[in-house]
Amino acid sequence: MVINMNCFTVISSDTLFNYLKEILPKKSKNNIKSLLSNGCVLVNDKTIKNFDYQLKANDIVKIIKKINNINILYEDNNIIVVDKPYNLLTISDGKDNIHTLYHYVLEYLKAKKQKIFIIHRLDKDTSGIVMFAKNEKVKKLYQDAWNTLAIKRGYIAVVSGKCSSKKTLKSYLKENNNMMVYSSSNGKLAITHYEKIKECDNYSMLQVYIDTGRKNQIRVMLKEDGNPIIGDKKYGSKINPLKRLALHANILEIKDPITKKIYTFKSIYPQEFDKLFKGCDKDVF
Repeated sequence: MVINMNCFTVISSDTLFNYLKEILPKKSKNNIKSLLSNGCVLVNDKTIKNFDYQLKANDIVKIIKKINNINILYEDNNIIVVDKPYNLLTISDGKDNIHTLYHYVLEYLKAKKQKIFIIHRLDKDTSGIVMFAKNEKVKKLYQDAWNTLAIKRGYIAVVSGKCSSKKTLKSYLKENNNMMVYSSSNGKLAITHYEKIKECDNYSMLQVYIDTGRKNQIRVMLKEDGNPIIGDKKYGSKINPLKRLALHANILEIKDPITKKIYTFKSIYPQEFDKLFKGCDKDVF
């Protein structure tokens, strides 16, 4: 089941403001204007802030909740799934306990008298989907069988140069004393798959899937394959046109360990990734 919080299909043309008044009858005009100005309304997966934006039949309107400008993708009694921004730690590194994803979600749940527990994490420089548990039992169930329960973990990466249209990478990864990950015969098995989405003369955009969750796995393996992720100085990139690491966790498909239902969470990759292909992109099908 694909999770879409507050997702609506437009029946007939109307302005966005009028449509929101219709589907949100309990919201005041000021509440609706606030949703728009705070970027909480998406039309066909693009943030729209103009109240007079003209909708067409079959447009998809989504209304998202936010914590400190962080999108909540899904929430129930056991888990909360959020869209982590770039340049934000998932949890504290010992130096900063406040400006972390964990802290922001903690404060949100504390107000609801709920708790938060880490299940998995993303690198500070990677944006995208992160899931937390709301009780220790659920955390343990997920952590003890994460590679089994996390059926699909997808990422969008923009790499330097041209690469194969489709490829599976296998390696054994190990971390040295300088916290650099590298291939080693006595490392742990890492498996990464990718398919090319688009390319131009200088870059390729990849849809990446991982079977294992080793530290820095995608970054190391793409670099060792000859196509480092742009903005990844740590692992071989010599360019940084976006002033960030071009890696975003866009798909998480999980099997609920209690109900056995399968949920698919999706996050739209940053629009700035597309700017690198403007005027020269060639979609790959």
